Amino acid sequence: MDAIDEKLIAALRRDGRAGISELAAVLEVSRATVRSRLERLERDGHILGYTVVLRGDAQELPVRGIMLIEIEGRGTENVVRQLTGIGAVGAIHSTNGRWDLIAEIGAETLTDFDDVLRRIRLIEGIANSETNLLLATRRSARAARAG
Repeated sequence: MDAIDEKLIAALRRDGRAGISELAAVLEVSRATVRSRLERLERDGHILGYTVVLRGDAQELPVRGIMLIEIEGRGTENVVRQLTGIGAVGAIHSTNGRWDLIAEIGAETLTDFDDVLRRIRLIEGIANSETNLLLATRRSARAARAG
């Protein structure tokens, strides 16, 4: 990737719905150049897809936390599938070390947050967990992209 590709990707991060003409104007290149570069970036696997960021995704819920999860045996896929079905779970990360997964959780109230934790702890295959509330966000890449 060169500087134009990097600028193209940055422009798409700001506005994934930007049209070819708009991108060409921002990058000061032809529409054909933008089109061919997009096709190449997609073909080479640099761009895997396009998505939408909803207002709710960019707004932080008042009660947020991370749950560190230890899984029994080979139950990872089942646990991930169950976690994916819980709306309050915003992201699921695999990790190394003592914990197998990290789940980002958000809720409107502490009571709602507690209900989510209870539901997660009941998932078959979870051996142990530890939860930390997030008190303040000092830097958020997601919010910066959405703003």
